[in-house]
Amino acid sequence: MSGQISGEWPLYEVFVRGKRGLNHVHVGSLHAPDDQLALRHARDVYTRRNEGVSIWVVRSSAITASSPDEKDPLFAPSGDKVYRHPTFYDIPADVPHM
Repeated sequence: MSGQISGEWPLYEVFVRGKRGLNHVHVGSLHAPDDQLALRHARDVYTRRNEGVSIWVVRSSAITASSPDEKDPLFAPSGDKVYRHPTFYDIPADVPHM
């Protein structure tokens, strides 16, 4: 390592896929000097009980995210797209309903 302290290391977001899950879930964050050590640290910190089957670590700086303040302009346009809602379709009797 180059003598950096953890406060200078990049921040990583950690996602774990559980044994019974089909998707990765954000479980926390950590600092690490590189991708491989981030993966090892994530395994040690977030999967202590052998509950994960897959881990993703992503540098926080590589994530582009919307802000909760943007929710109305970002998500409201989908409300006027009525064709996205199954209200115009007849459901056959033999299709199970939830």
